[in-house]
Amino acid sequence: MKKLINDPADVVVEALRGMAAAHPELRVDLENRVVFRGDAPVRGKVGLVSGGGSGHEPMHGGFVGPGMLDAACAGEVFTSPVPDQMVAATEGVDGGAGVLHIVKNYTGDVMNFEMAAELTTAKTGVEVQSVVVDDDVAVQDSLYTAGRRGVGTTVLLEKIVGAAADQGRSLGEVADVARKVNDRGRSMGMALTSCTVPAAGRPTFDLPDDEMEIGIGIHGEPGRRRVPLAPAREIAEMLVEPILADADFTAEPVICFVNGMGASPLLELYLMYGEVAGLLERAGVRIARSLVGPYITSLDMAGCSVTLLRADDDLLGLWDAPVRTPGLRWGA
Repeated sequence: MKKLINDPADVVVEALRGMAAAHPELRVDLENRVVFRGDAPVRGKVGLVSGGGSGHEPMHGGFVGPGMLDAACAGEVFTSPVPDQMVAATEGVDGGAGVLHIVKNYTGDVMNFEMAAELTTAKTGVEVQSVVVDDDVAVQDSLYTAGRRGVGTTVLLEKIVGAAADQGRSLGEVADVARKVNDRGRSMGMALTSCTVPAAGRPTFDLPDDEMEIGIGIHGEPGRRRVPLAPAREIAEMLVEPILADADFTAEPVICFVNGMGASPLLELYLMYGEVAGLLERAGVRIARSLVGPYITSLDMAGCSVTLLRADDDLLGLWDAPVRTPGLRWGA
């Protein structure tokens, strides 16, 4: 294992310490491992909290700031944060308008966020609602989930919902936007290599040089099938076709997101985007907006995922709204 680390046991807290040094506009609670926007809580605004295991950066801490999240909890690598972290985050962003938890559909995340919401409400009376993201079309159940996994749509949802909260929409309205995005988003991913968790010190799974995994999860969970390595145009078909088979994307334009899993360079991701865009054009799917880059990663895994979000005028307007975070920034 070759990694830029000191002790594997200290990776998360030392990364958060570095993040605090690099982004003084944020406030990082190292004890609870929570990243806050510097002006949290914002009075009268719905607070947005997300989080999950570390190793998926910039998700979620890199999406904290105006236009996106108010706080993000960092668990150990590929491990859910604990309820105490989520309680600290929820209390820290309560500006009097309630708090929305954005939760990827992994068993530990769902259970701990539910517990945290109950504890916070009992302790402070703050209203907490939760939206679970489950957009992965690859498998119905996996090693970490009951139902579909929460993957790439989470990035788009946090951006869009962040804009809705910044507009001053109510908790119920913001939660409705989140559910709408989740209902309209679908994702599918693949891996060329495994990732290596620092504490394990070896690849999570064995993937021969001449094979790839289709439908992989962001923690290295098995996908739909293992197949021989193929050209990018064929890989794009293997990702796009299951998404189009799962939902109709022809009625409205889409936001098309090609995500890197951590070790695939932008050269390859833009090449993949070109293949995906060609497939969508031939299928009668209109692209209104695009996002290309490593935004929800799996440590050092090589590979990519494709996310399509059917977007009406309201969602496109929220997507275009200014955002200022370490991981996503425009219009500000």
